[in-house]
Amino acid sequence: MTNLTTGVLTTADGTRISFQTEGAEGAPWIVLSNSLATDRGVWDPQISALTKSRRVLRYDSRGHGDSDPATPPYNFDQLSGDVVDLMDFLEIECAEFMGISLGGMTGLALAIAHPDRISKLICCDARADAPEAYKGIWDGNIARLHDQGIEALSSTTLERWFSAAFLADPANVDTLAEVRSMIHRTSAAGYEGVARCLQSLDLLGDLPKLRCPVLYVTGEFDPAAPVPVMQAMCDVTEGAQFAVVEDAAHLSNIEQPERFTRIIAGFLNLE
Repeated sequence: MTNLTTGVLTTADGTRISFQTEGAEGAPWIVLSNSLATDRGVWDPQISALTKSRRVLRYDSRGHGDSDPATPPYNFDQLSGDVVDLMDFLEIECAEFMGISLGGMTGLALAIAHPDRISKLICCDARADAPEAYKGIWDGNIARLHDQGIEALSSTTLERWFSAAFLADPANVDTLAEVRSMIHRTSAAGYEGVARCLQSLDLLGDLPKLRCPVLYVTGEFDPAAPVPVMQAMCDVTEGAQFAVVEDAAHLSNIEQPERFTRIIAGFLNLE
């Protein structure tokens, strides 16, 4: 890890977005975007591979990590706009983009609305629509959030994010503790803001508009972005590729970091 810098950008609506950059000066940029209830640390397993040939911009989505909890609900114009603001601030004309779950959806919205800013897109463990059953999950989670706080959501969240085998393996205790800590550090406003945003998800019809190379990735056992759902997204995206991370659920980059990194390395032509 080289040339690590951190900073804070205040957006036009007054939201402070925390970010960091690392990797070799002058290298091509890649932007990394986190999932709901995590922060930029969710990408730690991939940083060593990426910084060998990329300048990496990681940031905490609004309401997450060290970024401000703006008043909910959020929308994808805001979330993708935060990325554009960061890129403008750092004078990044065009970059590769990789996002997981919420971050993958943000990447889709960004590449659709600002096709000149994204050269390659990796959309991980995400979906592009919000059927009624999916919307209902967030209504239930928000009600529990209000009644019991963010900590009450961590156990059920981890059960969706990781396979039963991963959860049961004593070797993963420290990893699970860190992910649980990321959940607990998420502000209530940030969680609700994003959950309401996910209920408005309606990008499926716009996927044929994507013009940059796209790689869709999901975990073999992901209940939130199942293989058939992401395969269908790939099928309507011209020239897109699709890969499944075996023996992984929703946070596939953490559960199977070596397999995940090998997949993205091929798409990005990492050195």
